[in-house]
Amino acid sequence: MRGNKFVVALGVGVLLVVSTACSAAVPQTQAPPPQIPRITPSTTPSRVPVMVDRALPDDCELVVPVEVMNTTLGQELPGEPRIIVGIKEPGIGRTGKIDCYYGIPDKKGLTDAKIVIGLSSYTDDLTARTRVSESVEAERADGAKITEVDVGKQKGTLVEGKDEQLLIGSLGKSTFVVRNRNNFIPKEKLIAILPVLAAQSMTPPV
Repeated sequence: MRGNKFVVALGVGVLLVVSTACSAAVPQTQAPPPQIPRITPSTTPSRVPVMVDRALPDDCELVVPVEVMNTTLGQELPGEPRIIVGIKEPGIGRTGKIDCYYGIPDKKGLTDAKIVIGLSSYTDDLTARTRVSESVEAERADGAKITEVDVGKQKGTLVEGKDEQLLIGSLGKSTFVVRNRNNFIPKEKLIAILPVLAAQSMTPPV
């Protein structure tokens, strides 16, 4: 009986040796290389803000936000913007008006603003265009330089007077005007800055 036990034990040992040798002879399977994620460009078009014949806002942050104003100008304006709500004038077809004054120093008044942006609404498209044309012709008669410029996909008129330059235009029943007070923006930068502010004023927040 002892001999039988010895043989069995030996047999198990041999089996273990053979099994180990076989497992050592089988090559290890390498892990697959890490997968590189594939980025597929989105086919959904991004929403791009565009100028519209908008309802009159009740806050200057909805006209041109202070951050956008400062970024466009390349400097930080003093003070907080102030809004003045105008009255309706049925005699000229005006149904609403607002003016936003930017860059008013502390303890100063509206006349010290650096930039003024005005929006008005009228009874119809023709009345709005007529008001713009009349304003431009009045400035031309006063000796201002008149230039047509692009405002987004629209057209506007740059009016360069002695002490003030403005960009004016209409879109549907609405009109917009951006005024550069006291030559705050250098004349060589007017076309680079005023159209941007004008387009923003007619673009509702996304």
